[in-house]
Formats: sequence, structure tokens, C-alpha cells
Amino acid sequence: MKMIIDADAAPRQVLQICKKASADFSVQLVTIASFNHLIDSDCHLMVSDEPQATDIRVANLTERGDLVVTQDWGLAALVLAKGAVVLTPKGRVFQDKEITFLLEKRETMSRIRRSGKRVRGPKKRKLADDERFEKNLYKWLRKLVKEER
Repeated sequence: MKMIIDADAAPRQVLQICKKASADFSVQLVTIASFNHLIDSDCHLMVSDEPQATDIRVANLTERGDLVVTQDWGLAALVLAKGAVVLTPKGRVFQDKEITFLLEKRETMSRIRRSGKRVRGPKKRKLADDERFEKNLYKWLRKLVKEER
């Protein structure tokens, strides 16, 4: 079992929480980001800055029972299909039953943006987001480590 972080857009607080959790559970932490990002990690994989390069590497590295942290809905769909657990940096757990809806929503928002209209971006990160992320990360790590044994 591995914890894999899509580190291109992961906040520093999330990376710190993941480092602590990987030590607490003795789980390998793998961070993946393009060479445009400076990531301090024992196992960091650097990819090119080509679009989707990080997502492809995360998807290829993911196996059943891994835990992936990403806010990319497309990547979440790929790794969910492989049997991984997927958390967003705000602590939301992606479920198989909702991913189709989220991908349709992403396409709709993309069409709106292409038509020249603006859509709201994500809300500013708060301390509650870090707390929710840490709570759900530890909950799922406990479950996955128990299942692995």
C-alpha cells in the first residue's frame, strides 16, 4: 500500500499532514509533480510540465488499496477504477457513485468557460479544510492498513 500525492496543486499543509501520517502508519509516501514545483519529499517523482503528465504518472503508479490525494476529478475517476481510495486536499472522499456526475459537471463548466462566461473558482482554504483532510486521511489509512494485514 502506498499514499500517492498529486503534488502539482497540493497545499503545503496537506503535504505536511501526509508526511506525518505516512510516518505514523509506516506507509510509503510518493509525491509526484512537474519540475516546476519544489517538493520536499523522500520519494518524489518529477515529471515534465506537459499537460496531464503528473496525472498519467499517478494513474500508472496506483494499485488497488492505495490512497491517492488529488483534486482532479478525471484522475480521481481513473484511480477509483483501479480500486484506490481518493481524497481531495479539502478532505472530501470521492465515491464511485458520484464520479460520473462530477465529470459531467466538469464538462458543463468547461463549456460555459469556452463560451466566454466566468464561473466561480474554489473557495479560499481554511483551517477547517486541514482538519477535515487530516481526520479523513487517518480514518482511511486505519481502514486500509487493517485490510492489508
